[in-house]
Amino acid sequence: MRILFVTASRIGDAVLSTGLLAYLARQYPQARFWVACGAPAAPLFAAAPFVERVIPMVKQRRSRHWLELWKLTVGHRWQMVVDLRGSALGWLLPTLKRSIIKSSWEEQHRLVHLAGVLGLDTPQAPVVWTTPAQDDQAARLLPAGPQVLAVGPTANWGGKQWPAENFADLVARLTVEGGILPGACVAVFGAASERASVQALLDRVPPERLIDLIGTVDLGTVPAVLKRAAFYVGNDSGLMHIAAATGLPTLGLFGPSSEVFYGPWGEHCASVRGPRSFTDICHAPDYDYKSQECLMRDLSVDKVSAAAEALWVRAVGRQHHPD
Repeated sequence: MRILFVTASRIGDAVLSTGLLAYLARQYPQARFWVACGAPAAPLFAAAPFVERVIPMVKQRRSRHWLELWKLTVGHRWQMVVDLRGSALGWLLPTLKRSIIKSSWEEQHRLVHLAGVLGLDTPQAPVVWTTPAQDDQAARLLPAGPQVLAVGPTANWGGKQWPAENFADLVARLTVEGGILPGACVAVFGAASERASVQALLDRVPPERLIDLIGTVDLGTVPAVLKRAAFYVGNDSGLMHIAAATGLPTLGLFGPSSEVFYGPWGEHCASVRGPRSFTDICHAPDYDYKSQECLMRDLSVDKVSAAAEALWVRAVGRQHHPD
C-alpha cells in the first residue's frame, strides 16, 4: 500500500509536519510513502526508512507544478492522500481515504492545527531522520571534545534576524568562565549567501573555538550535526525547528513572527522576545513587510542570556533528575 503525503514548501513548516508523517508510519507499518514538498525541504525526508520517494516541487508559472505532481501520482493506487497544502490535488486523486487541511484562524500552535488533519487530540512532535553516512560526516565536523554551542543567526527575512553583533555578545556571555558553556566551541550555521550578514559574529568568536559551517553543510546532514551539540540558540527559522526536533535544548528568538504559532516545540525548548508583542510589531503604523530592516533591536542581550540560562538549568536538571 502507498500513502501520498503532501507537505510544505518552506523548511520550517516541512519540519513541523514530520511528526504527523512519523505517526502515519507507525499506524501503517506496511505502507510505503511518497512525500511531495518544496524542493528546499526535500532532503529532510530522504533518510526516512519508510519513504519510497520524495518529489521536490519547484514552483512554476500558472501553478503548473501542481499539474506535474498530478501527472506523477494519478496513475497509482493510493491507500490514503494527506494534503497539508489544502490543494485541489487532494480531492482529485482516487484514494480510499483522504485527509486535507482546512484553514484555521484559531490562536494555536501549528502542530495543533496539523494534528487536527487526522483528528488527533495530541500534537505530534517533529522528528528527524539521518543516514549512517550523514552521522559520520557530522562526527568529522563536530568531533568529540569540548561542548558545542550551535548558533543560527540567520533567517529568511531581515526583519526576523537579530543583529549579528548581539549574537556575538551573547556567545561571549554563554561561553565565558561562569557561563552555561564555559570554553565551548561555537558552531555557526547558515547558507553561503548569508555569510556577509553574520560576519560580525564570525569575526568575534576566537578562531580556535569557531566551527564555521556557513554554506558547508547540506540540509540532510544538518540534523546529524545538531545532535552532537549541547545547546542551540537562533532566530525563528527552519533551522530552529530542526534543532528542536533533534531533542537539543533550543531557544528561539522572536519578533515579527509569533511564538504562539511557531515556537520551537517540546519541554526542552523555549522562546524569547523583546517588550513588543507580535501584534505590536506587525500592526505598527510604520510596519513594512517588504523591508529587510531588523525588527528585533529591542530584544536585549540581557534578556536572551537570561532565557538561555533558565532553559539550560531546566533542561540539564531534567536530564540529571528524570523523576
